[in-house]
Amino acid sequence: MKNKRNNDFHQFRVKILLRMIAMLGIAAAIICSTYSFLLRGNFANLMISLLQNIGGMDYDAALDLYSRVFRSHMDTIILLSILNVFIGLLYIFLHWFTRYFEEISMGMDAILQDTAGEISLSPELLSIERKMNIAKHTLDRQKSDMLIAEQKKNDLVMYLAHDLKTPLASSISYLNLLRDEKQISEELREKYLSISLAKAERLEDLINEFLEIAKYNLSTITLQYSEINLTRLLEQLVYEFQPIFEKKGLTCRLVAADDILLKCDADKMQRVFDNLLRNAVVYSYDGTEITVQAEDGQDGLILKFSNHGETIPREKLERIFEQFYRLDAGRGTTGAGLGLAIAKQIVTLHQGSITAASEDGLTTFIVTLPVL
Repeated sequence: MKNKRNNDFHQFRVKILLRMIAMLGIAAAIICSTYSFLLRGNFANLMISLLQNIGGMDYDAALDLYSRVFRSHMDTIILLSILNVFIGLLYIFLHWFTRYFEEISMGMDAILQDTAGEISLSPELLSIERKMNIAKHTLDRQKSDMLIAEQKKNDLVMYLAHDLKTPLASSISYLNLLRDEKQISEELREKYLSISLAKAERLEDLINEFLEIAKYNLSTITLQYSEINLTRLLEQLVYEFQPIFEKKGLTCRLVAADDILLKCDADKMQRVFDNLLRNAVVYSYDGTEITVQAEDGQDGLILKFSNHGETIPREKLERIFEQFYRLDAGRGTTGAGLGLAIAKQIVTLHQGSITAASEDGLTTFIVTLPVL
């Protein structure tokens, strides 16, 4: 790293060295010329001539005045001349040198003010120029990401506000009917209560989705590994989903060897399978079969969740794991679009992968997990 930095500023150091050598050479030449001019009588003749022409003095008087004023202080005059030469040359050198700092300052201003275009510095500062442009591009990208995130947040707030308002308003309306209708049949009362309960449950689901956003989108997930019996976990999950299957007349077939062992975070991996199975239920045609399959593969353990429903277009299939992305309402989706995004995040943390394929009405989600 140190050698790289030295190479980055090699041209800069060489130019400074050459400029200093040139300045010293110029200073030596000026000093030698001045010293020769002062000591060889040229300065004396010039001053005496000026005293004669300007002061109107004769030669002897001018010579006497020159001797008393200049000749007796010649060492001081020479020293002051040398000092003036060095000060003048030093000022020129510093003016040239500080130009680089002015360029760097202008580059920093371009970064802070978000000026369009690339930052350009002198060739000697190429290394700094590159780093400034990298910093500028990084800030531009971060700003763009922030704007996208802000837009997503605003869209999410609008979506959730709308979805919260809808079941709440419906529940209030039916509860008001129950309160205001004095003569209402038991059958109608039961209907209104059922609708109000369904809307309240939908409201609860949306609130849970808020919690999911806070848990999985705003914090870091940590894994607690343990060895589980994957076959037993899938069997239990399929059993717990039976009431949900019955509502749509679905059946679920589990294809897995006995006692498949998997080392993972059991709670979070169960969440993955739950999301995938719930997704299969939502998008299945009524009266069809859902298949859950677990098998050993070359890259590890492979799990497949398949259902029969509408074929998902390729452009939507590529975005299906994005947060807050939902398929069209015509397919029955009601969630916030977090389930598959959370599933992918958990699988990725387990160093696995999850993909989806949909063709001829068969949609399959494939989870590959390494065997640790």
